[in-house]
Amino acid sequence: MDLESEYNNRARVPGHAALIAGWQRDSAAWRAACPGAELDLPYGGREREKLDLFPAQGEAAGPVAMFIHGGYWQALDRRFASHCARGLNLQGVTVAVPSYDLCPHVPLAAILEQMRAACAFLWRHFGRRIFVSGHSAGGHLAAALLATDWPAFDPALPEGLVHAAMPISGVFEVMPLLGTSIGQALQLTAAEARRLSPRWRANPGRPIHCVVGGAESNEFIRQSRDMAAAWGGSWEVAPGDDHFTVIAPMADPASALARRAAEMAKAG
Repeated sequence: MDLESEYNNRARVPGHAALIAGWQRDSAAWRAACPGAELDLPYGGREREKLDLFPAQGEAAGPVAMFIHGGYWQALDRRFASHCARGLNLQGVTVAVPSYDLCPHVPLAAILEQMRAACAFLWRHFGRRIFVSGHSAGGHLAAALLATDWPAFDPALPEGLVHAAMPISGVFEVMPLLGTSIGQALQLTAAEARRLSPRWRANPGRPIHCVVGGAESNEFIRQSRDMAAAWGGSWEVAPGDDHFTVIAPMADPASALARRAAEMAKAG
């Protein structure tokens, strides 16, 4: 199997640059249009340890969710994913969209710790359990947060702080990346890659629904299928969508994907 071809999504989708520019444009529009949005809230002390908070629209209080951007842990930030909060916001769900430091400047384990710190910030702010979604690398992080032993991370946090997750085009087994150009910046040993792979940390009592595009590589489809099976969760293939178009429905409150996410958020 040519793992470089299977996992190099930018090479697989020649039009990816225009699609990413569209994310940036749509995200800027929602940051400007969302009533009550709070931007650049620090959840830690580092420059990229900030999140944007988009409140539920039409409801005084509601569930809390977090959406984590992708970029193979090496690119982008929260300003490319703000629009993914819109569909949930318009269904009564408050959504936090965080940034995090990037590899190789920090190790992947440090990024996971940052996302745990962002969840702890939300718990202190709202006192509510959290539904987490994310795209690509963000899908990996969402699943890893679902697998987290929260009292071990911070005794002040409740077990099951993240009550459910919906990873979109996630990477749940990191090991196949190690021999690819994508894996070089991660600088992981095989043992570290396995430890950071939520596929091998199954907790079937925690709901997970994996989403992947029908036009994605066989490996991305396999990863979502195997992750859902290991956790006793569910998964779906979005017909015709590639790695970059698969998240578009998150901006539309009428889409089946955004409705599914809202249902999971409200069940916590």
